Amino acid sequence: MYWLITNRNIEANGFGTTFADVTYWTAPADADPKQKASWSQETKDSFRAKLVAVADTFPPPTTTQPADQKHITFLVHGYNNSWSDAMGLYQRVATSMYSGANGLGECISFDWPSKGDLMGYLPDRSQARQSAEDFADVLSDLYDWLLIKENAAAKDVNNACKAKTSLIAHSMGNYVFQCAMNYTWTKKNRPLLVSLVHEALMVAADVDNDLFRSGEVVESGDGEGIANLTYRITALYSGRDAVLGVSSGLKHFGKRRLGRSGLDQTTALPDNVWDIDCTNLIHPDVSGISVHGSYFFPDESDCYPLMRELLRGIDRSVLIAKGMVPSALSKTQTVGS
Repeated sequence: MYWLITNRNIEANGFGTTFADVTYWTAPADADPKQKASWSQETKDSFRAKLVAVADTFPPPTTTQPADQKHITFLVHGYNNSWSDAMGLYQRVATSMYSGANGLGECISFDWPSKGDLMGYLPDRSQARQSAEDFADVLSDLYDWLLIKENAAAKDVNNACKAKTSLIAHSMGNYVFQCAMNYTWTKKNRPLLVSLVHEALMVAADVDNDLFRSGEVVESGDGEGIANLTYRITALYSGRDAVLGVSSGLKHFGKRRLGRSGLDQTTALPDNVWDIDCTNLIHPDVSGISVHGSYFFPDESDCYPLMRELLRGIDRSVLIAKGMVPSALSKTQTVGS
């Protein structure tokens, strides 16, 4: 199925660019998610019940290798995305990695009201910050559910959760992710009981590249929520990304963009964070502006096989040894995750 959680306003033929209450939607797998008519609105409870029912059909973790376990993955789009653009991205990701017998599981779009306008960058940043509060509510509910399943599994291993949780964020969607995880981390009193997210892919991230400068220290760092609630975080970046070059110039914050420069290696980094320079995976004829979204177009890059293996939890040293990571461009240590 297709799954949609959004805080956009509802319009006759789609969704708009202003805030509204969070709503929940589903669509059949053979529908076109870019068409409003494909979607049926659900209550929060019915959406959760359907998702739990699907996840319950996943192979049990007691008899399935960790890398082969199915996922419930959130996808968070970036700025300058109208609703139809966001659904186009969602359809490409779902089709490429979550469909068919070898699909990774189920993918849910968390869709926030980007302006869909290149000149709306700064308004989009404000929208992203506000949307993070709504996404944090979704993540908090997920955290509570995972705790329930963990307690149930402690009594009977057959009651363990059958799904891994993961997240893919693109561009400014990473700012939504960053703020939402900090809200969740604080709301839950900085818990270290369970990983809310197994694998997080920060693709062309429009956030500061010293996001994780707090390292292993628990304080009030920008990336603390992500680092402490996620098992492994991988930042995919390219120095050819012209969009993030413009982004850095607009903000004048003095820090480079994570999605353009990779992690700031002069700061302390948590052990579960690493980066991959994807420049050599992006086709050389792709323009600098198009590089920003090329990770998700199989005719413009070779990134999907890498993203799939990252989500499966394959160790970073194995990925480098298999040649899936351009080792000459990997700046971080190659020890196990």
